[in-house]
Amino acid sequence: MGETHVVRFEPVGIEIEVQEEQTVLRAASEQGLMLMHGCKEGQCAACKSFVLDGDDIELDKYSSFALPDFEREEGYTLLCRAHVYEDVTIELLNYDEEMIHSGLPIQTATMEVVSNELVTPDLHSLVLSLVEPTEFAFFPGQYVEMTVPGTDVTRSFSIANCSAKTSGQLEFVIRAYPDGAFSHLLGHSMGPGTKVEVVGPFGVFTLREGRDSDMVFVGGGAGMAPVLSVLRQLAEKGSDRKITFYYGARRRHDLCFEQELASLGEKLPGFRYVPALSEPDDAPWNGETGLITDVVRRHESELDAADCYVCGPPPMVEAAMETLLQLGATDKHIYYDKFTTTGMS
Repeated sequence: MGETHVVRFEPVGIEIEVQEEQTVLRAASEQGLMLMHGCKEGQCAACKSFVLDGDDIELDKYSSFALPDFEREEGYTLLCRAHVYEDVTIELLNYDEEMIHSGLPIQTATMEVVSNELVTPDLHSLVLSLVEPTEFAFFPGQYVEMTVPGTDVTRSFSIANCSAKTSGQLEFVIRAYPDGAFSHLLGHSMGPGTKVEVVGPFGVFTLREGRDSDMVFVGGGAGMAPVLSVLRQLAEKGSDRKITFYYGARRRHDLCFEQELASLGEKLPGFRYVPALSEPDDAPWNGETGLITDVVRRHESELDAADCYVCGPPPMVEAAMETLLQLGATDKHIYYDKFTTTGMS
């Protein structure tokens, strides 16, 4: 085990201890600090920060799209990839001071499969039950790392339910890929009783309490999971906020959870679900068509006071964020999860 060093975060004035073999983000998460992050794989840039003091920092493999060489030379770093070998001071560029101290310490849990069902031709609804420990705390919208059975490989998946307190279960919506390290098992060996190790929670795709602004959700594919989690939380609270969920799919058979989404209006009087098909086929369809970003443009304007949540594959997330900004949304109130290819397979 390597030495431990102090990392100070500015402008919030928080200090943590970080072991050399840990990334800065992982150490912060283990100590209950909720720093902005996304993929944890150096691909999305959500955790990009600036090094104010200290030079002895090494980064695990990352994408130059998230951190170009010239930015690294200027002093920028990615907290999810950064290992420190001396005391350092880091400026957080993207943070929510109210959220920082609200994080939950990371837990490791053994779970077993309760059910594994297809909800579309390539999306699985996977339900896991807690074995040890019997409790697992998380905020709706967060995600966990699952270890591929029989390996040390992990993959990240968003939780779809809003609590495990009563059921002792975690629900997921996972897209299956033929060569996916984890997801290909869903159609072969992930039957009831299969043991899975889970670590978490992670992520900041969570409900900001104390706000009554309009909410706009934009999702696609397995991005259904964290949105569904937050919507279920809002329904439990009986929220009267204006809430619109735009969900993009290719064809009619790629839509899922339609009955539940339709019934949410009974608990959420301000809720509206707007699905859209980019490649409508011969199946009957009277709803929206086209790219989900185009649908959002047709329905929304003046989002300067709205809370916006975006989740799905990176191209969709990037396009949606650009659209929301053009419609007046502010960076501070856009929360997103990019389902990067490595993390979701």
